[in-house]
Amino acid sequence: MPSLESFKRLSKEQAVARVREIKAELGRDLVILGHHYMGDDVIEFADFRGDSLQLAQEASRIAEARYIVFCGVHFMAETADILRQPGQVVVIPDKRAGCLLADMAETPEVRNAWKSLTGLWGNDITPITYVNSTASLKAFCGRNNGIVCTSSNAAEVCRWALQRTKHVLFFPDANLGTNTALSMGIPRQQIMTWDPSRPLGGNPDIDQARFVVWRGFCYVHSHFTPEHVAAIRAKYEGIRIVVHPECSPEVVALSDANGSTSYIIRAVEQAPAGARLAIGTECNLVYRLAAEHPDKLIVPLVDSYCVSMARINLYNLLRSLESIVAGRPVEVVTVSDEIKAEALIALQNMLRLSMPPKSAS
Repeated sequence: MPSLESFKRLSKEQAVARVREIKAELGRDLVILGHHYMGDDVIEFADFRGDSLQLAQEASRIAEARYIVFCGVHFMAETADILRQPGQVVVIPDKRAGCLLADMAETPEVRNAWKSLTGLWGNDITPITYVNSTASLKAFCGRNNGIVCTSSNAAEVCRWALQRTKHVLFFPDANLGTNTALSMGIPRQQIMTWDPSRPLGGNPDIDQARFVVWRGFCYVHSHFTPEHVAAIRAKYEGIRIVVHPECSPEVVALSDANGSTSYIIRAVEQAPAGARLAIGTECNLVYRLAAEHPDKLIVPLVDSYCVSMARINLYNLLRSLESIVAGRPVEVVTVSDEIKAEALIALQNMLRLSMPPKSAS
């Protein structure tokens, strides 16, 4: 297989033409999944584009394709491998496309927290892992009667958990966990942040908590500040601010609305012509929305890019496709059978909540 550098010597036009040629050649044996934060040079080739929930659902439905090429970060490709059909192969164009948020919660640390909290509350606690986490942590949740969530369904998942137990351990994103709990009416004093470097998470009054959130954050969304909100309102009179719930609770409180990437897209689509919106999320999506809706003013709250997503580009996508055509796929993502079986429990718990009910016939 030629090196990545050899592909980079192609012009963009040559690379685009070759990707199209391979897609036509492989036909239904290939499906490309693209996260909304991908650059335009990649997203144009996605058969399905979406946020984490949408792509997890698509991965669980794909039956015909032999190869699933996931244009996103590594934990997303892991999820696709967990949900794939037997015989399918999941490929990511660059395995180095990780997630700093996912890396903030390591399995041994979560086990230690779980030991402390179950020592306090016994089995009266449910673990919830944000989909932005490793397969190992999804397996931990499956093993302990827990569940996975996305930013689209976090409140629904948390309600499910609190119907079963009095307490929740939510990891790894403290902002999403806190914003979700507050939106559900849980008092701030019952939401505590767990610091894995300190005994009992650094909370002497942890026994008062109902909602324990891990000390993790997304650097893309934690970049936004109340000062950014004030500046954009001063610059654009009457602008509507919509942010992602991975933003800090302070930014969420000052915004007009918050929701997942799919929610943000709908907010833009449903806004009337002439509307002004400032969006607090990854800028590839914001600028794409602005280009797709020229009848509206769509601006970023402030520029913030995901460098991990940016590792996936036209040229390593082409390398992935060429390796498939050659019968020697590179950057294959494989989750062990043991981890997969337990992670699947937690993922299926989520998907059962999020799938629309089948209509009676």
